[in-house]
Amino acid sequence: MKSSRPQREAAQVGLQKNENEIDWEMRPCGMLVQRREEDDAACDGAGGNGPVIKINVSYGSSQHEIFVPSHSTFGEMKQIVAKRIGLDPAVQRLLFRGKEQEDEERLHLAGIKDNSKVVVLEDLASKEKKLEQSQASEEVSKASEAVAGITAEVDELSKRVAELEVFVHDGTKVEERKFVEPTELLMRQLLKLDGIEAQGVARVQRKAEVHRVQGLVDKLDSLKARNVNPFSNRSSAVSITTNWETFTSGVGSLNAPTPMLSSTEVTSDWEQFD
Repeated sequence: MKSSRPQREAAQVGLQKNENEIDWEMRPCGMLVQRREEDDAACDGAGGNGPVIKINVSYGSSQHEIFVPSHSTFGEMKQIVAKRIGLDPAVQRLLFRGKEQEDEERLHLAGIKDNSKVVVLEDLASKEKKLEQSQASEEVSKASEAVAGITAEVDELSKRVAELEVFVHDGTKVEERKFVEPTELLMRQLLKLDGIEAQGVARVQRKAEVHRVQGLVDKLDSLKARNVNPFSNRSSAVSITTNWETFTSGVGSLNAPTPMLSSTEVTSDWEQFD
């Protein structure tokens, strides 16, 4: 029995509708996507296959939810965890059911399912290294602050040295105590610098300040000496006058020298004996 034309058209429309119909599914992250055999982890961008599952991550006192394909590796999961908690994947330790998991192992083979719980720990060696770096950074900061405080004091003393230099160069007589006081204060700054335990940048700063203080002390010594003797630092030709004795006879003469008569008069009183 032949079907009517309307029936044939209806069948064709139904077939076309079935061919064009799209099968949709709701992901755990709330995204509506087309159902397909291979999952591309549209929610988190992780690699691997299998359906996306939710994993409860515990890190210290904080709790997080992440979504990853069930066939992903633990190494790929660490990348997602790093984005949530800010802990570098290289120092992460992932524990599932009390056992640490290797990066190459896949989640589904380890028994992880939807709503499974994974504990994240920071590698102990990395934690200790981070603590040491933090302490070292704090020490450098304290040392830098200490050096900066001394630098401020030396700046003031440097001004006093510059004033003294102007007076001395102008020929103005300066009291000795004007040189002694800043010298003593600078020596105290040297002792302070010597007592600072410094590393790294702070050590370089301390060394530079030590050289600076030593230079100011040397300048004060030079100014003090010039203040006592204004000509001590001036370059001048040294004139040496030698008085030569002139011989009229003797050396260089063919005649024998005339014996020199002594101008000393010797008188002797002799006692006479009978």
